[in-house]
Amino acid sequence: MSSSDVTRDGQQGVHPGRDALTGRNHRRKGRRGERAMVPDAEFTSYYGKPVLNPPVWKPVDIAGYFFLGGLAGGSSLLAAGAEATARPALARVGKVGAFGAISLSLVALVEDLGRPARFINMLRVFKPTSPMNLGSWLLAVYAPLTGAAMVSDLARRLPRVGHAATAAAAALGPAVATYTAVLVADTAVPAWHGAYPEMPFAFAGSGLSAAGGLGLLAAPLSESGPALRLSVLGGAMEVAALRRMEHRLGEAAEPYSNGSSGTLMKAAEAATAAGIILGQLGRRRRVLRAIAGGALVGASALTRLGIFQAGMESARNPKYTVTPQRTRLKDRDIS
Repeated sequence: MSSSDVTRDGQQGVHPGRDALTGRNHRRKGRRGERAMVPDAEFTSYYGKPVLNPPVWKPVDIAGYFFLGGLAGGSSLLAAGAEATARPALARVGKVGAFGAISLSLVALVEDLGRPARFINMLRVFKPTSPMNLGSWLLAVYAPLTGAAMVSDLARRLPRVGHAATAAAAALGPAVATYTAVLVADTAVPAWHGAYPEMPFAFAGSGLSAAGGLGLLAAPLSESGPALRLSVLGGAMEVAALRRMEHRLGEAAEPYSNGSSGTLMKAAEAATAAGIILGQLGRRRRVLRAIAGGALVGASALTRLGIFQAGMESARNPKYTVTPQRTRLKDRDIS
C-alpha cells in the first residue's frame, strides 16, 4: 500500500466493519463511540498572568472609602430632612454622621494614596472628564460644609449659616454617595465596568440604608421613624440595582455570587433584611431599633467590600475579560 492509497476518508477500497466505532458519540451494540481527545478549553494567559492587572488599591482603605462616602452623603440628606420636619435630635445625628464619615473617608483615601500631598495635587487642575479629579473637588467642597453644619448645630451659633450649610451639603450628598460608583465603572475591571448603568443606584441605595441605620442607632425612638423609612427605601433600591446588574452582566457577574465576594454580598443582603425587620418590630423598643441600625450600617459596609472583592476577582480571572469581548464581537457581526 502506498501513501497515495490513503485519503482523508480512509484507505481506498477498504470498508470498515459493521462493528467499527465512528467519531460520533452514540451507542452501537451497547458500546460508545470514541471520546473527544481534546480537553475543554481553559482561559489562560502568558506565564499564568491575568489579562488585566488588578487595581493596586488596598481593600480596607478603598472599600472603607466607598462605604464612608455613601454614609456621609446619605446622612446629609437625612439631616436636611429631619431639620425641615422639626426633628432636631435626628438632624444632629445626621450632621455629626456626615462630618465624621467624610473625615474618615478622606483619611482612608490619603492612606491609600500614601501621603496627603497627592490628594492636594489633584486639586491643581479641574478636569471634568476625570471621575477622580471631579471627586476630589467634590470632597474639597462638601467636607467643609458638613463641618460648618455640625459646628453650628452643636455650638448653637449662627443658625442661618448652619441651615444653609446643611442644605448645601444635602444637595451634594447624592453625588458624594455615588461618584465612587462612576470611578470604579470607569476602569477596565469587568465586574465594575460592565455594571456602569446600575452601579450608581446600588451605591446610592447602600448609602441611604447606612444613613437610615445610623439614625436608628443613635437618634431617640420618637424621632427615628424617617430613618427607618429611609433604610427601607435604600435597601430596596440597592437590592433591585444589584439584581438587575447581575442579570444583565451574565457570566461576568459570577464573582458577585461565588467565592469570598459572593459570601460578603449574601451576608450584606441578609443583614439588610434583618435590620429592616428588626426596625419594624422595634417601633416601641429602643434596643431593637439600635440593633437594627447596627445591622444596616454593617450591611452597607459588607456590600461595598463585596463589590470591591468581586471586581478584583473578575480582573484576576481571564475568562471575565475574554468572554464578554467575544460576545460583543459576535453580536456585532450578527447585527
